[in-house]
Amino acid sequence: MWSFFARDPIKDFNYELLPENQEKSGIWTLSRGKRKTTSEPVSVFVYEVSQGTEEQTQLAKAALKRTKTLRHPNILSYVDGLETEKSLYIVTEPVTPLAAHLKLQAEKGGASDLEVSWGLHQIVKALSFLVNDCHLNHNNLGMWAVFVDRAGEWKLGGLDHVTSDQGDSISLPPPKVINPDLERYDPPESPGNGGEKWTGDVWRLGCLIWEVFNGNLPRASSLRSLGKIPKQLVPHYCELVGANPKIRPNPARFLLNCRSPGGFMNNSFVESCLFLEEIQIKEPAEKQQFFQDLSENLDSFPEDFCKHKVLPQLLTAFEFGNAGAVVLTPLFKVGKYLSAEEYQQKIIPVIVKMFSSTDRAMRIRLLQQMEQFIQYLNEAAVNSQIFPHVVHGFTDTNPAIREQTVKSMLLLAPKLNEANLNQELMRHFARLQARDDQGPIRCNTTVCLGKIAPYLNAGMRQRVLISAFSRATKDPFPASRAAGVLGFAATHQYYSVAESASRILPTLCTLTMDPDKNVRDQAFKAIKSFLGKLETVSEDPSKLAEIEKEVTASAQTGGSAATWAGWAVTGVSSLTSKLIRNAPAGSEAPPAENGSALQPAAGPSSEAVKKQSSDWSSGWDADDSWSNEKDADGQGQSSPADEGWGNDWDEDGNLSESFTPASRNKASTGAPKSARLSSAQEGVGLASDYNWDGAEGKSTTSDLLSSVKYISNNHAFTPSGLSKAELAKKKREERRKELEAKRAERKAAKGPLKLGARKLD
Repeated sequence: MWSFFARDPIKDFNYELLPENQEKSGIWTLSRGKRKTTSEPVSVFVYEVSQGTEEQTQLAKAALKRTKTLRHPNILSYVDGLETEKSLYIVTEPVTPLAAHLKLQAEKGGASDLEVSWGLHQIVKALSFLVNDCHLNHNNLGMWAVFVDRAGEWKLGGLDHVTSDQGDSISLPPPKVINPDLERYDPPESPGNGGEKWTGDVWRLGCLIWEVFNGNLPRASSLRSLGKIPKQLVPHYCELVGANPKIRPNPARFLLNCRSPGGFMNNSFVESCLFLEEIQIKEPAEKQQFFQDLSENLDSFPEDFCKHKVLPQLLTAFEFGNAGAVVLTPLFKVGKYLSAEEYQQKIIPVIVKMFSSTDRAMRIRLLQQMEQFIQYLNEAAVNSQIFPHVVHGFTDTNPAIREQTVKSMLLLAPKLNEANLNQELMRHFARLQARDDQGPIRCNTTVCLGKIAPYLNAGMRQRVLISAFSRATKDPFPASRAAGVLGFAATHQYYSVAESASRILPTLCTLTMDPDKNVRDQAFKAIKSFLGKLETVSEDPSKLAEIEKEVTASAQTGGSAATWAGWAVTGVSSLTSKLIRNAPAGSEAPPAENGSALQPAAGPSSEAVKKQSSDWSSGWDADDSWSNEKDADGQGQSSPADEGWGNDWDEDGNLSESFTPASRNKASTGAPKSARLSSAQEGVGLASDYNWDGAEGKSTTSDLLSSVKYISNNHAFTPSGLSKAELAKKKREERRKELEAKRAERKAAKGPLKLGARKLD
């Protein structure tokens, strides 16, 4: 009567079986399942009492008991179980039978020896645990008893026939009684006839090795044919299947033999796996070295292993192990194997947290490798969590970090909101272009401004571009002056005809007498381009609207540009014939003669910025109170005459050789400027030749974005008898005093503040 009211235990079972992909595994049926509450995947071994014999039911109950009590990293992990009158359930981690896994790998080209070596290592280690630590015999080792998890690691299962070598109170039937086909896996000697307790298990281990490399074992005599068994493994395999049971090695001894120099299990993959298993007890220095070496080995590791074994350890090492920047390179390598959704869940939260780190090595490596993860960052995270930390790099004392921060804006600009892009970023760019003591960084700021111009608000473009490029043309660093010229040319579509005639051409014309030939050449090309536009309008005034159609065009959105370096100018071809390399989709390069075709800017409209605070907008005024600091010599390294500014970024994120010195051991010291060596031969140093604490020294990071620092010619003297360095210093001091006097006059003119009055400036 009470049984009528009893609840069905199956309904209370917290796991749901999925009907597809059911496989037979001995007396069990292996099904995929999931936890009802969390949908976490599991594997479920099911045995139906009504379909089995009394002996099989006895084995199923023994297997449930052993699986529940035996815990080892290389033995199938028990999650839950249920025993009813009708059936038995064993819930484990999600796994696939080894035979099915090897078949899938064969379709992809076959399992690598590295993967098999680690898999066999795990099975032998599990067998050694049973034999030596638990004093148990497995008695059922074979392909059917080995399973593979999501990370590609092999787990020992099939614990139905496990017995104690010290004698069991309950005797279990041998496997061949349940399945006669398993008789071919039995050792040739009769049970209990000589040998050690492990002799039967290591014989079956030899059968397993044969089947892994050669497929299904047809008969016991086939073990004599080695087939595809690797040469390093052959001598140890022969010991396992030797006719004399007394010479068969203990599983632990077999493992040592295979791990000896030149052995099958002595390779970088096994070493890395063993280190990961013990990483929690390793010293910090050992972890640092391991992660440094890991990047080189990851390419040869199985993809599933990288995703499910290496990645969690990398994330843990960063989160709790203080691994720092050293985990970044392997982390991004593993990230390539993830889907967009997985990347968003696992990698992005770590990256966002990394940007808040004060570790300079971490910051510079993040900036260097931003191109690998920028596509996964959403705009909200960039503006609220990443950009506020990145902008600190603009004021860093280390030139390498400043230059990398400038470079990163090329990738971040499409995702920045209007306030961050048009206000905060422009304020930092103004300060860098006017005040940075490194010529290459001033130059690269101009380069970056030109490249992100399509993303700027139309009103901001009107206020910023002409003033910024005009300032660049007055820079003492020749490459910066060339950048200003080419910036004008590459953004020509954003200037009205009136601005071109009254503001741009006068500025460019002064550069036709520049001491550097490359600057002069680029100036002449740009002048021809702008004159072509003016001539076109003069001949046909009706074309004015077409030529000026992009002057007030709205800013591009992040998805509008086809490439982040799409506007880069080629120095070999004529500026007027092809200004834009890799132009955004839908753009047209201006023709050679008239330059009337323009690069259209696409994207939804946004209101022009009508008013900005004076503390940063005035920073772009070429004639404002900000001093444009000069290099000591008033000159610097310029790009070769036949090269153009921004010949695109190369694959490593460095600017092309336009701003890279060809020689650093030849400098002109006493010759006049007109007779100096070409700019590619002048002596230069690297702006990145600083350590991360701001002291002189060779940076361990790669030199980036034309990181050159001009070495001044202090041997050349002016007619006044002062060296050029001293003369430049004297001029700066005079300029500073002049500005202070002007400020004092303005304050004096206003008079003292009255009581209760509010100071507005």
